[in-house]
Formats: sequence, C-alpha cells, structure tokens
Amino acid sequence: MRVVAGEFGGRRLEAPRGTGVRPTGDRVREAIFSILGDVDRARVLDLYSGTGALAIEAVSRGAEGAVLVDIEPVAARRNVEALGIADRCEVVRADAKRYLRRDTARFDLIFCDPPYKLADRLGPELTRLIPDRLAERGRVIVESDVRQPLRLELPLDVERRYGDTLIRIHGAAG
Repeated sequence: MRVVAGEFGGRRLEAPRGTGVRPTGDRVREAIFSILGDVDRARVLDLYSGTGALAIEAVSRGAEGAVLVDIEPVAARRNVEALGIADRCEVVRADAKRYLRRDTARFDLIFCDPPYKLADRLGPELTRLIPDRLAERGRVIVESDVRQPLRLELPLDVERRYGDTLIRIHGAAG
C-alpha cells in the first residue's frame, strides 16, 4: 500500500497483516480524492483511521493537518512517524463516538471508515454527532460495504461503488 499522490506520492504505508485493519486501497483512495478535488489547507478528521491512509493522503495533497482517531492507532502512528509528519498529524487513541462527543474542533473533511461489521449500527449516532464537527461547506466521506452500508442522514452529494466498497460523500446539513 502506498500514498497515491502529492508530497509523499509513492511512499509505502505500513498495513498490519490479518483482518483487524482493512485499509482503503490505492484505487479507491485515488477515486475519492479525484471526486474531492483540491484539499489544500483542509482540516481533516479521520475516524476509524486504521493505517491512517486517508488522512495521510489528504496531508500529502496539501491538507493543513489531520487528526487520526482509532482505538488501536499503532499502524497510523507508525506511518505518520515514518513520513515525518507528526507536526501535521495528531494521532488519538480513542473511540470515534467518544472523540466526537468531547472534542469541539471543526473539520473541512471527515473520513468515516468504520469496521464493516459495525457500520449499519453506527448511522443514527454518527448522524447526530458528526454535524457539530463539520465546518461550513465541509464534507463527510463514508466508506462501507455495499451489503451493509453506513447510512448517515446528511445531504448526499456523491455515491460510487468500487467492487464491494461503497463510497458516499455527504455535505453539511442546513
């Protein structure tokens, strides 16, 4: 797995073996950032960050900084340190919902890629919590399995399917 483009394009990212972490593949990340367009100076929140690939890709493409949240952030921390971007990426060991409840920062891009087996149950609570963390004209990028999608009750701007992966990009409500 590699960073697709930008400052760190081509650099390898560590992805732990096994089924505990399911990193967003290069092809899907490339498609997401093609849809998003310019992310220069964006403030990024990567919930359920796993390897940190989505946040790191955003920083590589010019995002101002990122917060990577995961209950087991070992791989994300290693990738951030290996790229020397700890000054632009804060890695937080926390449950995503708990983090959303306690933090007050607002973000331009919120990546939300929970474990597929939990996704269908998280929708109602994330729908309540995410809008308070979303900047004006911010977007939420959701990755889930097409068979068990994460449904957020936020305005849907784009929906794309890549094999068994469903990508939905939501805008801010209201």
